[in-house]
Amino acid sequence: MAETQELLYEGGGYLEKHPTWHSEDSSWKAGKIKEIIFRNNLSPDSFLEIGCGAGQILQSLKVVYPQAQFTGLEISPQAFEIATANNHSNLTFINGSFDALMADNHFNMVMMIDVFEHVEDYYGMLRQTRQYGDHFIFHIPLDLSVQTVLRTKPLSRKRKNLGHIHFFNRITALESLQQSGYTIVDSFYTASYTDLKQKSLRSRIWKYPRKILFSLFPEFTVRTLGGYSLMVLAK
Repeated sequence: MAETQELLYEGGGYLEKHPTWHSEDSSWKAGKIKEIIFRNNLSPDSFLEIGCGAGQILQSLKVVYPQAQFTGLEISPQAFEIATANNHSNLTFINGSFDALMADNHFNMVMMIDVFEHVEDYYGMLRQTRQYGDHFIFHIPLDLSVQTVLRTKPLSRKRKNLGHIHFFNRITALESLQQSGYTIVDSFYTASYTDLKQKSLRSRIWKYPRKILFSLFPEFTVRTLGGYSLMVLAK
């Protein structure tokens, strides 16, 4: 029987499949967040991360913004337990959904990093999120490419192993944000398949062809080979 999203995140199924909750990628993701903030000359002093997982992205950003206030919202009790294993100054973790936030909570920067592709009603989530921030950062896996559609198995693995129930390319990702009421300020591709260590032999083999092709033909590479995500700043 297929595992429901509720059991996957709240019942501990995701932790069984991913014991580190992807903490090993957090410093890389934090670096990309810092990049899009810096290149748009923003100086946020309060952050909310929705779906913060084990909290390591916020921990990394604390080094860059030591005076800022950070809040992490996480629905999984297992990830929340990992995040709160140590005491943190200027950093608060909340276990729950939007209902756990105060009605008047407002932040300079609200982040969803690899989150809304997991959510059944992601339009509703995106619209609800708008009330909590001035600016918003999204990191969106671009699972749809020529090779993933032709092979079909990669999309099935994303659904079973990572809990992705919606699949995007650049156009549909940006249109989803715009249709939810956001204005796109900036965006760029991120290359986890070439920047981060890959476990599968196929991914390691395709690492350098991807890198070379992307330097010459970025749009073609993203649409054809895949392996990229989209970092978006919106308001």
